Amino acid sequence: MKKNIAIIMGGYSSEVEISLQSGNVVYQNLDKEKYNLYQLHILKDKWVYIDENKTEHPINVSDFTTTVNGYKIKFDCVFNAIHGHPGEDGVILAYFELLGLKHTSAPFYQMAVTFNKRDTLSFLKPYGINIANSHYINKGDEIDMDSILKKVGLPCFVKPNRGGSSFGVTKVKKLEELMPAIEKAFEEDKEILIEEFLDGIEISVGVIEYNEKVKVLPITEIVSENEFFDYDAKYLGKSQEITPARLSKIQNQNVVKASEKIYKYLNLSGLSRADFIIVGDTPHFIEMNMVPGITAESILPKQAKAAGISLKELFGNAIEAALKNTN
Repeated sequence: MKKNIAIIMGGYSSEVEISLQSGNVVYQNLDKEKYNLYQLHILKDKWVYIDENKTEHPINVSDFTTTVNGYKIKFDCVFNAIHGHPGEDGVILAYFELLGLKHTSAPFYQMAVTFNKRDTLSFLKPYGINIANSHYINKGDEIDMDSILKKVGLPCFVKPNRGGSSFGVTKVKKLEELMPAIEKAFEEDKEILIEEFLDGIEISVGVIEYNEKVKVLPITEIVSENEFFDYDAKYLGKSQEITPARLSKIQNQNVVKASEKIYKYLNLSGLSRADFIIVGDTPHFIEMNMVPGITAESILPKQAKAAGISLKELFGNAIEAALKNTN
């Protein structure tokens, strides 16, 4: 019997439109002969199933079901395509775990930790993972410019602590740019991270569970036309994304080793994408994306293709791994 798969998309953050694109890519590529697929929009003002006629059917939040023509539809598994809150930060996944509903992401605690840049860096540092120097500010804190710059220097990056798609991120080159950058980041989150600039090779690495093993996908080198890998570079073609990356053998080995360690140290599962800056031969971990973009312009699908894995196989594998999960 076909399994009923809910593909959740949308969310409550600035990434809502990107998430809708990602969810549609999943819907278009999952095997419809094997699964009954349902596109669910999880939005601030409504949770609805959108059928092929674009008719909306409300989701019953007490048991995460929907009713169509008097027939109640229960879901066997949820494919999580929500970037940001409440999908990537684990909030909706805690709800699914209370309901006993399987999903394609890591458990909600791991999702919450990895969505918080500060917590992820703090968790990994004792394991010897190389990271950039950074300074944290909560909204309302006294801001000591001299203390910040003494620690991170110029240029530096100011970014929301919890966010994605580079919303609210600024590369600061001069002292007078720092406060406007902080104010911009606070528009996205009440916690911000200020990080030193690392002059090196920017890369992104997909790590997934594939055929019940941890698999590091071919590495992507990012060459942005802009100051950094911002929204335009990610989604509007303002960057070169070279897969496989132009790395030396030792650089490649170090990145693969670090990526595997991070995935295992954090006890992750499902799809992930880690970002690094390589300085010399040493990769420095920047952040983890646990609901990575899967639009046509996104990195992870290109990496999967380079590894000989089609989107049908990539997404189907995620579903099958979730269905087998006994946790």
